[in-house]
Amino acid sequence: MLTTPFVVNGERVEVAFAPHKTLLEVLREDLGLTGTKHGCELGECGTCTVLLDGLPVLSCLVLGVACANRAIRTVEGMAQPGRLHPLQETFADLGAAQCGYCTPAFLLAAEALIVANPKPSRDDIKDALAGNLCRCTGYIKIYEAVELAAARMRGEAAEPAPETLYGRK
Repeated sequence: MLTTPFVVNGERVEVAFAPHKTLLEVLREDLGLTGTKHGCELGECGTCTVLLDGLPVLSCLVLGVACANRAIRTVEGMAQPGRLHPLQETFADLGAAQCGYCTPAFLLAAEALIVANPKPSRDDIKDALAGNLCRCTGYIKIYEAVELAAARMRGEAAEPAPETLYGRK
């Protein structure tokens, strides 16, 4: 067992784990952060995406020990007390998630994109999310949710088109 320090969702933590464990396993099994999902565990589906020092990484391909003293952000760190992140709001409003299994990874990849490029084009969004697979929904609602969240994060009074609101009239 190794004891390794991390900064997870803004909090410094020390975790004891076997040196062969991936970051995915450390987050889920040792820290109880189950928003990060097991998918293919081969780096092909993107379901395990987290932010490492602000950049999207596939946590199934990164050893936990390689992340010592680095900043890790999971979906659990997105919302603020009493308020969802704008991406979480728009994904819910537009029905951009069906089963929700892939959603945490899409949210984090989209967040990294918007931080790097506050006004992404549709092509920018497609490129940034290309490593994340969804089996349930079409990608159009996901792209629209990212566009809407980016506009709101820029301070624009953006609202979804009424026909795109999920389960609302």
